[in-house]
Amino acid sequence: MTKKWFQIGLASIFLFSLALRFWGLGRFNTLVFDEIYYAKFGNNYLSHVPFFDGHPPLGKYMIAVGIWVGSHVPFWQNTVNGLTGSLLSPWSYRWINAFSGSFIPLIIASIAYQLSYRHSFALLAGFFTACDGIFIVESRYALINIYIVLFGLLGQWLFLLALANQRQRPIYLVLAGIGFGASVATKWNGLFFLLGIYLIWIIGWIWQWIIKAKSQAKDVIDDLSASLTRNSTITLIRYQQTNAQISLLQNLTQINIWQIIFFLGIIPLAVYSLIWIPHLQLDTKYGFLEVHQQILAFHERLGGNNAKVHPYCAAWYKWPLMNRPMAYYYQTTQSVTDPLPVFGPALPAGAGKVIYDVHAMGNPFLWWFGAAAILFLIGMLVIQLVIPWVKQKRFSLPTKLSIDTWIALYLVVNYAVNLVPWMKVTRCVFIYHYMTAVVFAFLAIAWFVDQCFRSYYRPLRALGITISFLILLAFVFWMPIYLGLPLSSGGYKVRMWFNSWI
Repeated sequence: MTKKWFQIGLASIFLFSLALRFWGLGRFNTLVFDEIYYAKFGNNYLSHVPFFDGHPPLGKYMIAVGIWVGSHVPFWQNTVNGLTGSLLSPWSYRWINAFSGSFIPLIIASIAYQLSYRHSFALLAGFFTACDGIFIVESRYALINIYIVLFGLLGQWLFLLALANQRQRPIYLVLAGIGFGASVATKWNGLFFLLGIYLIWIIGWIWQWIIKAKSQAKDVIDDLSASLTRNSTITLIRYQQTNAQISLLQNLTQINIWQIIFFLGIIPLAVYSLIWIPHLQLDTKYGFLEVHQQILAFHERLGGNNAKVHPYCAAWYKWPLMNRPMAYYYQTTQSVTDPLPVFGPALPAGAGKVIYDVHAMGNPFLWWFGAAAILFLIGMLVIQLVIPWVKQKRFSLPTKLSIDTWIALYLVVNYAVNLVPWMKVTRCVFIYHYMTAVVFAFLAIAWFVDQCFRSYYRPLRALGITISFLILLAFVFWMPIYLGLPLSSGGYKVRMWFNSWI
């Protein structure tokens, strides 16, 4: 694939994402789900109304910027409401999320490309992400979860660019630090993206130390052999092979501990702290340290992770299989021409013939295949790294690390870092907390499908085509509940495959 066609593919994915997010953006002239908090909070910054929220302020700043810009344009103003505290159109408090969320598939495609330099892998990763439902839903309303993912992935992509560009490395590392700081300044779990980079960097150094020790041991043996056989050619060949084996991780170890501390420690912390200044100037009730104590107390008061606390509470182990998605909006009317009853009570059960439902759920086949791909990569790593250790009855890393092993390490580590901490969380959590981890499952299934397409084995190529087709078909099938399109009662029920989805 030429560079031109690759760029056309990326542009098409972006336009596709943009269209999905802006199509019918003002369909519901009300506050949907947590817009009752975040759209109001964003408007509070503009109207100078102090408030407390259980998350850092950056996501609300973004919504405030969108409201300010949206209020100064001559369009989008046909439909308005006063539910945020000011007379605003739904477009004005939603458009910036729709625009920002459209970049997430591009960033994921860029990460895939930096990991592999394969155009096909990158395009598949971007396209699969564009076909996911929960990212579309979260982008179409004034919510803040997309900013955790957007800034966190941006930080990781910039870090990978820093590894690839030694001359511009400090610039990319500064920008990466800003991205990570912005992710944490949206919600605290944005820190997991940075933790993933820390672990990959540590793995890179450990690998170098082990391989270097092994190489030095081999050099001693080779020197003795050379002195006995007088055959220096063998030593030279082995030296070249050893260097080739560690080259894939060599760039990681070009970044030292002091660079990590400054660029990916001090800078994110400084960015996070500075982002708080406007909020603390507006709400002077709490200082910087005290507001963090209040946030922590707020989350501790949310109670246990069960349906008694909230009907859509879903423990971490329910996320990968999408056992408990969330309904963000549900209303019924007698016909598609009737106005939506957003300001009054819903029709009695069974009286409505047309259902408007917005479900925060992923593309089922994309999530299920993604979870399977993560398990496949874990198995691949076990086979390559653990089994030789068991057979030799001593710790020994393989002498060759392929590019696909490096990709597997990167994806599995980042997926685990974004999922495992939730295992210890006892408060009520929801499926959207999985968004930071599932993006690496998207990359994993894109890698697997790309491997199938590149195979000479026809059944594998057929498997790749089948998986891609099922993901696309599932996206089209469930698209009405991502976009809140009108459905008949039968059309709604046929999309609710399990009772736990309702």
